[in-house]
Amino acid sequence: MGKTIAEKILSLASGKDVCAGDIVVARVNAAMAHDGTALLAIESFREMNGQSLWDPSRVFLVIDHVAPSATESFSRVHKVMREFARMHGANLYEAGSGICHQLMVESGLIYPSALAVGADSHTCTYGALGAFATGIGSTEMAAVFMSGKLWFKVPETLKVEVDGALPPMVLPKDVILKIIGLVGADGATYKAVEFCGSTVKSMSVDGRLTLCNMAVEMGAKTGIIETDEKTMNYLGGLGVKEGLRLRSDEDADFSSKIFFDVSNLEPQVSCPHNVDNVRSVKEVEGVEVNQVFLGSCTNGRLEDLRVAAEILKGKTIRRGVRMIVAPASRSIYLQALKEGLIEIFVEAGCIVCNPGCGPCAGAHQGILAPGEVCLSTSNRNFKGRMGSPDAEIYLASPATAAVSALEGRITDPRVLLKR
Repeated sequence: MGKTIAEKILSLASGKDVCAGDIVVARVNAAMAHDGTALLAIESFREMNGQSLWDPSRVFLVIDHVAPSATESFSRVHKVMREFARMHGANLYEAGSGICHQLMVESGLIYPSALAVGADSHTCTYGALGAFATGIGSTEMAAVFMSGKLWFKVPETLKVEVDGALPPMVLPKDVILKIIGLVGADGATYKAVEFCGSTVKSMSVDGRLTLCNMAVEMGAKTGIIETDEKTMNYLGGLGVKEGLRLRSDEDADFSSKIFFDVSNLEPQVSCPHNVDNVRSVKEVEGVEVNQVFLGSCTNGRLEDLRVAAEILKGKTIRRGVRMIVAPASRSIYLQALKEGLIEIFVEAGCIVCNPGCGPCAGAHQGILAPGEVCLSTSNRNFKGRMGSPDAEIYLASPATAAVSALEGRITDPRVLLKR
């Protein structure tokens, strides 16, 4: 019987031939914790009598969730992270560097066939580069800090084949929302979700990162995409030369398969208060919004900013609407400056924040008041996620977000095609 990409990577990492259901102890290539999870990891490391990191060059601490700090308690967390990184030689990304997942992608330590772990559920993002990447708990992270190893149950793989050309104003975010709506919030629990098909092949790496980022919203252990020339060219631009190009064998055993054609796909919206509560934009068009957020580890990349800026150029967002823009990393912010995107956002009346998680984390920027409605390009819309539990969050693509900010209500972005 052949193997899936996930089985192949965990076979390499554990040094033995494994298949779905096996329990393995595997070598980790990169480990990350941020200011929402690092404190417990560091405390656990000390309680375990940790003396040194297994490989400081492969450990990343990122200050991104509340950056810059908004409270004394988070300032203390940041101080502990800085001191720990200095003492043990770990990589520290300071406030303003960007979101942990984008920074890990840019770090050069994520490559095809790598095994990466992060103390954050959206670590699955890196699967777009052909890696097995998954979120773990903070105490597990402490063990990884010490040993560079962790046990895993090799997951089954759900194959999602997406074919067809995306219609105008329909983006990768719409594709993954549609998939989540079909599969459900727990339809892929502890599985690897392998995205494939002509639609995925045609996507940029930015688009593929969006797909894999939201795999966890189906309960998945990781999302993963076969490495191709597009992946290698992207990694080459980051100076990455490591890794093996892996693909699932023809006779690999998938737990199940899903096929769908996107040729007639409409823009999608995830409605409160569950990510899998997905409808076409036509079904929710007209809902008034108080805030629009463009950013997060899902849609804060350069491609996303370009889409929104093209729509907003020369226009002004609706009076009474706040639109917040947060680039996913400093490098993306700088490129957006060079391309004039930031100028477009500011002239349109947007609030441009420093690179970081921003409103998505619901900690210090863009907090919603009771009764307010936010249309966000992030990945979660749970009750209370961005502030008041009496607020409502809708999830959509950068195109839908930008058009809705102009109109002051959720709007089908295809309206622009008629003008």
